Amino acid sequence: MKHSIRRQMIAFFVTAMAVSFAVIAIINYGFLAKFYHSQKIKTLKSTYAAMNEIFASESDDYAAKLMQISVQDNIEMLVEDEGLESMLFSTSREARDLELRLFGYYTGFYREKIDVLEETNMYAVQETSDRSISISYLEMWGQFDNGYCFLMRTPLEAIENAVHLSNMFYLVVGSLVVLVSVVFISLFSKRLTKPIVTLTDLSQRMANLDFEAKYGEKAGNEIDMLGENFNRMSDELKDTISELKNANNELQRDITEKEKIDEMRIEFLNNVSHELKTPIALIQGYAEGLKDDICDDKESRDFYVDVILDEAGKMNKMVRQLLSLNQLEFGQNQVQMERFDLTALIQGVIDGMKLIIGEKGACVTFDRKDPVYVWGDEFKIEEVVTNFMSNALNHLDYEKRIDIRITEQDGVVTTSVFNSGDPIPEESISKLWEKFYKVDKARTRAYGGSGIGLSIVKAIMEGHHQKCGVRNYDDGVAFWFTLDARER
Repeated sequence: MKHSIRRQMIAFFVTAMAVSFAVIAIINYGFLAKFYHSQKIKTLKSTYAAMNEIFASESDDYAAKLMQISVQDNIEMLVEDEGLESMLFSTSREARDLELRLFGYYTGFYREKIDVLEETNMYAVQETSDRSISISYLEMWGQFDNGYCFLMRTPLEAIENAVHLSNMFYLVVGSLVVLVSVVFISLFSKRLTKPIVTLTDLSQRMANLDFEAKYGEKAGNEIDMLGENFNRMSDELKDTISELKNANNELQRDITEKEKIDEMRIEFLNNVSHELKTPIALIQGYAEGLKDDICDDKESRDFYVDVILDEAGKMNKMVRQLLSLNQLEFGQNQVQMERFDLTALIQGVIDGMKLIIGEKGACVTFDRKDPVYVWGDEFKIEEVVTNFMSNALNHLDYEKRIDIRITEQDGVVTTSVFNSGDPIPEESISKLWEKFYKVDKARTRAYGGSGIGLSIVKAIMEGHHQKCGVRNYDDGVAFWFTLDARER
């Protein structure tokens, strides 16, 4: 036959493979270099972030760390002080040329051709060329948070060579695979043709809901078993098609729920792993230092022990918060509704935090003296107020003022805790109540926060069927929550 299944199978598979390899080859030639280029830009950005953290930590061995990054990512580095007066670190043999180039960038005297790819307030990413050695570079220059100036660059010639070699290798391997496939498909297609034609006709009739169709060929192989299975399926499908539809709908719901649970579990594990990584590393490092007798005097040993205890305390606090949040979210910690004096509760929290208020130099104002009776779980509401107060003290700035206010309207009491300081970025407000979210990670790490407190507050208020939120002001931030004050 001119259009036999065998010939069609051979032509189809060979053509499909050839087209696939051709498409992938075209994509490689057209986009692989751009992909490598974008990856190099990401590498420069990640290197900038790593160097920024190294200098922010004020580590004494920053040179070794920078050299390791330079060798690992094939990046030349130059770091100078804030005024470009002295070189602090360099991995390049042409350090002087890099100094002049960086000076030219800052002063605007550099007149060579520059293709700026990305620019921010802290750095610029650009493509340049070095005429003396006829090599193009991908560069990043700017300054770190501590004011140090830097210049990094990586050659683009290596990227182009890697792309060329990759494409050549792919074409050779692809050609060999296509040739081998032609021989293989030709050898095995003949035995499959006739029973496949029968099965194709059978499947078409079954697709048209003709369940009387039967397979009657004898191929002498597994296709006969497949044909018998088609026959049994034809007999059973008529009676079970409605059950399958119902089961499919139910299964789809189960899959959606499982995917949601899996996503939550993966996100939770990633966040917990990230939060525990730093304290565990610190505890391990300082414990190894004690074991190796690095500390010769009692004062140093006490410092090491204090660090270990502090980090262990942070982990313990986070675990307790996670357990509490888990109980709240899964309804294992029921709300015990009672009527209590909110004024007395807030004053009690303030009195209990007088020591830390004094250490922070805060001025706390709470003018409400008369009792305000509300409905709620007094223990959990005290946890909400304590969380808001701790959050205010840890983000206090400028006048170092904290104002606590209670307002009543239509049987609803709103409590707000305001602290002077910088407003929260608008893009972060909607994420504040998510587990492990931190607006300022460095500051949160400094006072031992884990980004769980506000999630606990939200879970508590949802358990009360009440609201909570945050408002930005020009000179600070106010967190608030509501409670029912109506007599029942």
